Amino acid sequence: RCLIMLHDLHQHMTLPSCHRNIEFLRSSLLFFMFTVIDDVKSLRAVVNPDISKIRNIGIMAHIDAGKTTTTERMLYYSGYTRALGDVDDGDTVTDFMAQERERGITIQSAAVTFDWKSHRINLIDTPGHVDFTLEVERALRVLDGAVAVFDASAGVEAQTLTVWRQAEKHHVPCVCFLNKMDKPAANFSIESIRQKLKANPVLLQIPLGSGKNFTGVVDLLTNQKLTWQQRSMGDDGRVFESKPLDQSDDPELLQEVSEARAALIEQVADLDDEFAELLLTDFSDNFDAVPSVKLQEAVRRVTLARKGVPVLCGSSLRNKGVQPLLDAIVAYLPAPSERHHDLVERMSRLLVPFADQHVEIPSMTAGNIALTVGLKQTVTGDTIVSSKASAAAAARRAQDDSGMGKKRGEHAAVVLSGVEVPDPVFFCTIEPPTMAKQADLENALNCLQREDPSLKVRVDPDSGQTVLCGMGELHIEIIHDRIRREYGIETHLGPLQVAYRETILHEASATDTLDRTIGERRHIVTVELSVRPVDISSTTDSCKSAFTEEDGEQLSQEIKDAVENGVQSSYLQGPLLGYPLQGVSTLIQSVNTEPGTSPAMVSACVSRCMLKALRLAGGQVLEPVMSLEVTVEEEHLSSVLGDLAQRRGTVRDIQSRHDNKVLLATVPLAEMMGYSTILRTLTSGNATFSLELDTYEAMNPQDQNTLLKRMAGL
Repeated sequence: RCLIMLHDLHQHMTLPSCHRNIEFLRSSLLFFMFTVIDDVKSLRAVVNPDISKIRNIGIMAHIDAGKTTTTERMLYYSGYTRALGDVDDGDTVTDFMAQERERGITIQSAAVTFDWKSHRINLIDTPGHVDFTLEVERALRVLDGAVAVFDASAGVEAQTLTVWRQAEKHHVPCVCFLNKMDKPAANFSIESIRQKLKANPVLLQIPLGSGKNFTGVVDLLTNQKLTWQQRSMGDDGRVFESKPLDQSDDPELLQEVSEARAALIEQVADLDDEFAELLLTDFSDNFDAVPSVKLQEAVRRVTLARKGVPVLCGSSLRNKGVQPLLDAIVAYLPAPSERHHDLVERMSRLLVPFADQHVEIPSMTAGNIALTVGLKQTVTGDTIVSSKASAAAAARRAQDDSGMGKKRGEHAAVVLSGVEVPDPVFFCTIEPPTMAKQADLENALNCLQREDPSLKVRVDPDSGQTVLCGMGELHIEIIHDRIRREYGIETHLGPLQVAYRETILHEASATDTLDRTIGERRHIVTVELSVRPVDISSTTDSCKSAFTEEDGEQLSQEIKDAVENGVQSSYLQGPLLGYPLQGVSTLIQSVNTEPGTSPAMVSACVSRCMLKALRLAGGQVLEPVMSLEVTVEEEHLSSVLGDLAQRRGTVRDIQSRHDNKVLLATVPLAEMMGYSTILRTLTSGNATFSLELDTYEAMNPQDQNTLLKRMAGL
């Protein structure tokens, strides 16, 4: 019926614009029909995709670098358009204004939405002309990532610098695309990116040929050769050949790829400590054996942290290299949940609560408490305002009331103080009844964390199990029950465990040398340091590090940062049981490096030296000691005190409160397992108690040996 209606419209409308609109509608309908037949998606996935599958990106560049042409190719390869739009022909989707089509330039930012490999991409094609910088500015401030397009024959141009600074201002992660590799003067050089933009380019591809002979690229992560064989003038580039490199390929190409991949691995290791640690622990014999998926994950972390920018190449006009660029957008640029913005939330309903009954209301005035329905991204501790204007007005009123004499235009942020969340002290594993329920469990835990910031969820790196971290036995019990009742998942909890810490007993010194060759570079570093115990009662976060005065002056900031990374990573795992360290001070006595040694190697050597020194210093387990308050009738006080003595508790005070006694004590958390049940039995249910973390204290040798044996399974 739709096609007949469109045909009818076509008969009665003769204006060229109508022809185009009808053709676009027909193509959209045909594409929709094709999609339904070929790949049936759930309506929810189409209309409201998962936030992790969304990419909000902008295309930015100097004028005439090929932004709009690149955008048109993306739309075409994703199935959004049936024909390749051309800037010169004036038939592109994003340049829809008459002025844009007449001049062949982008004036106004245009947004388009399309899907690529199960991801939703919301793309904004921004202007490259200096007159329309504001359009780029207003686009970038709401985007999560950007693709910077460069003319390979021109390198970094004036407006490229401007838009790059704007992206930096809004902390937007970027991917670089060296376009127009088919031009005779095309030069695959990333030096201008490094020198003019002060960026750190991470080369992910090398071109196959140049100028007219440019046929494709080699993916350095996977060692795949991607080639576009243009069989005719009308070849649209949708089909390309992908095959792994082998010994039958050009020896010079193989050598170039081998060197480029080694450089990539080394560069990423320098920028990402997690990847460097993986290389040194699992692939120290052959760095080239690292799986491409691990390398890709590391490149993503580097991109999101804005420590580096992935660089790809191609020729959009000649339909080469655009599909790998789309893959890179999905792989390396952030989802909205990985960036921090001022979010706009729509409340569907406002309710006044009456216990479990709710009455809908049209509005709410100051001082009231209400419920709202429909918030998707707000979490506990966030401040919600009706608009930015109302927030600014409230800030001005707050300034006037308090008499703060700020300069005009400066407004205090109207952000209510959030909740201070203490570190969790209990943890246990949680498992779904079947692997089919794993996704449901993850969703339930995500929802619960949004409303309860004291609940922490992590994945054990060794076992892959999901670990719940909570404030106490009851807390985890309630979470477990809510998952069963509210989400219908019968989960299994592992035994509760205590979050211990570690410290050292004596001062100790150690020296270590790391000598490793990667590719053609030899990395040599020698570290000498000492560790000593410090007073752990002064602060809970009392691990420190310092350099000797002489060393501090001689070392570069980069090496200092690498040393600090190595020390801090060593503090995360103690030498006895692998719990975080506390009450340790480290003095770096000397760091000697050979020229060309990477910071990652310095960090690795420091970590190794730290472990050696910590083992020499003698380990001591620290256990969490809780502040306990028990309110009990006087007749049951003696039995509660007797039980407390068996739990290694120390009584601080006994106070009177009406007819009851209030017992204040400190007791190790490890001894409080199942205390609520025992207390009910001792007092016939007539007592209440509360527990709160007080401090960490050293275990006595006997208790520590018992713990070590239990943890070792003896």
